[in-house]
Amino acid sequence: MEFWNGAEDLPIYGYLIRAAIVYIYIFTIIKILGQRSMVSFHPIDFIFAVIIGDIVGEPLSTGDLPLGGPLAAASLIVALHLFLTFLALKNVKVRRVVEAEPIVIINKGEILVDQMRKAKLTVEALLMDLRLNQAHDLTEVDYAILEPNGQISVIKKSKYDALTPSDLDQNPTEKGYPSVLILEGVVNHSNLAKLGHNMAWLKEKVYQHGYDNIEEVFLLTADERNDKVYVSGRTVKSVV
Repeated sequence: MEFWNGAEDLPIYGYLIRAAIVYIYIFTIIKILGQRSMVSFHPIDFIFAVIIGDIVGEPLSTGDLPLGGPLAAASLIVALHLFLTFLALKNVKVRRVVEAEPIVIINKGEILVDQMRKAKLTVEALLMDLRLNQAHDLTEVDYAILEPNGQISVIKKSKYDALTPSDLDQNPTEKGYPSVLILEGVVNHSNLAKLGHNMAWLKEKVYQHGYDNIEEVFLLTADERNDKVYVSGRTVKSVV
């Protein structure tokens, strides 16, 4: 088992086996830890990812290193990270230590210089984040908060908020969540049943949008509440 114990002249297939083992190991870790968007990474998550990558990455480039030791060390770090995350979920005090509290950068339209210095945030970076939040004019901003994940959330003054249907005394129907019913000519029978429809209904929708059969459809989605249908074909046609 040269690929596991390591060897100075480890053959290429040994590196390939190691790569497959590490990939499966990392994939399993991600599933155990749970899904979290990259943009919502907290600092401790970033440090954890860097450490794990460094530990399990070295045996992939150094053939004479055993694979068992790094995987065992990485498993211990994963266990500690899980334990710390569990404590943060159960205990508010631990959560405040693990996850930094939001920092108010703009309060009632006034920029808090001390808070900016505390967050090590430059004016240029603040203005950039405000623009990304569709807040180009500082006079429109009521609050700006630096969130624990490093992003800035913006609350505009009420008079600058966009009009909503409720402001106009309107009550539009809910949009619903679009479910994929056909993907690359293949029917998703599970989603079709969840929406309470059958194949006859689906074929009728396909025909109404100018397609002779289901195999011609690249993507078909339907909203769960109003049955609004979107269809796009495999060939160039008008998108409905």
